[in-house]
Amino acid sequence: MMKLIFGVLVLVNIMFFAVMQWGGSLTQEANDLPVQPALNADKIKVIAFDPNPAPVSAVAAASAVAASAVHAVSQAAEAAHIPPLAHAPATAAPSPAKLSCMEWGEFSGADLTRAGKSLAPMKLGNRLKQRVTEHANGYWVYIPPMKTHAQTEQKVAQLKALGVGDYFVIQEAGAWQNAISLGVFKTEDAAKKYLAKLQEQGVRSAVTGERASKLKQTVFVLNFLERGQASQVAALRKDFPDSELKLVPCN
Repeated sequence: MMKLIFGVLVLVNIMFFAVMQWGGSLTQEANDLPVQPALNADKIKVIAFDPNPAPVSAVAAASAVAASAVHAVSQAAEAAHIPPLAHAPATAAPSPAKLSCMEWGEFSGADLTRAGKSLAPMKLGNRLKQRVTEHANGYWVYIPPMKTHAQTEQKVAQLKALGVGDYFVIQEAGAWQNAISLGVFKTEDAAKKYLAKLQEQGVRSAVTGERASKLKQTVFVLNFLERGQASQVAALRKDFPDSELKLVPCN
């Protein structure tokens, strides 16, 4: 709007200058009329003399142009202060909540069962998947092989009485027959932590050792979680201090 006002003022100045410069030509015929003889010259008194008088018609035209320009500028300035009524600024639509994709693991044995049950109330449906990882070796917590199957059954009963529900009796013939596996872990530190937990429950005969066979563990893949759901999973992880929860790209 300021550019418009400035342009109008420049136009006014140009028109006013043109009229003042060449306006005399518009009244040339009137100035060329024959001069009448002076009457009573002795009584005529000269009051003032302007060597370059501006033609009356030129001054009037310039005044009219200036008045029109001032009126136009005034209207433009007034219009500049009137707020628009028809087109109000559009309000930006709120962006949708950011969705997260996560991986939580690795789990095996009793921890795998507990983690799966803790996720069930969230009812994630096909947004919850599992990925199995395989390691060349690992560590396990176990009770060494008993001499007889009866002794093995007696030890299993003791474990149940102490509240230990995750175990596996090795029945294949060989050096480990009648041993009881209590859990398999990727690191020795994790195995030792679980052994300490079992000892607090009253299990005295369990030990840790390296397991040369392939170790399979499970990772939960959680896709397109809303902010509240991601917070729920982060809270669940506190019950599994040895697990890892990380953000991953959503596919």
